[in-house]
Amino acid sequence: MSPEFELAVQNVAGMRIARDLGAARVELAQALALGGLTPSRGTLESVLEEAEGSSTEVHVLVRPRAGDFQYDSDEIDVVARDVRRVLAAGARGVVVGCQDASGSLDTDGLARIMAAAGGASVTLHRVIDVTPAPLATLRTARELGVRRVLSSGGASCAFDGRDVLRALVTEADGAIEVMAGGGIDASVVAAIAASGVDAVHFSAKRAIPSAGSVRMGSASEGIGCHEVTDRETAEAIVAALRHSESVA
Repeated sequence: MSPEFELAVQNVAGMRIARDLGAARVELAQALALGGLTPSRGTLESVLEEAEGSSTEVHVLVRPRAGDFQYDSDEIDVVARDVRRVLAAGARGVVVGCQDASGSLDTDGLARIMAAAGGASVTLHRVIDVTPAPLATLRTARELGVRRVLSSGGASCAFDGRDVLRALVTEADGAIEVMAGGGIDASVVAAIAASGVDAVHFSAKRAIPSAGSVRMGSASEGIGCHEVTDRETAEAIVAALRHSESVA
């Protein structure tokens, strides 16, 4: 069987595309160009309203800042507060992750976050790809009750991490889901699905140039842009994924 798919979105328009294409879930975030940050309350509420009556679940990325995932106690507290907030608003799950000073999974921090989730579905995000031992990270996540891990197999693109993804699937042994994500498009999704992952995750985004020429913040370069979910790109990825199932 073909794996299910999850679409990373930033607004109602992205949610609408995911719903129309039959996505199992959306990962709702803002600032995907920075790797994704916790979305605003207004964005969450509007996306939840759009999702009503559909089978597409809304899961929310909870990430307090850009940069690394080595959070101090105050930042873990912010994550826990946001986890409780988005679940109380109606989200079906959260996407989280944190590291300790050694680069390994921060088990104490993640345990605090899991407690805040109160039994709701938790996905460990791509922090797994920057830990020194991804298989050990998956085992720890499984022991803590995490529902799934999102991984590119330790590579910038999931296509290049297929061997590690296969190893993660073997290690998971059905006790925790493995979802592939990172640089997935229509040209590689079938090969990634063949690794045996439970799901694939993609953003299908395109950049919209800004009209202004004034820099806004230290991360901006030149004119800058913002990103939106592109329906045609998403449709092409889903079509390629379903075609791979039909010829398997």
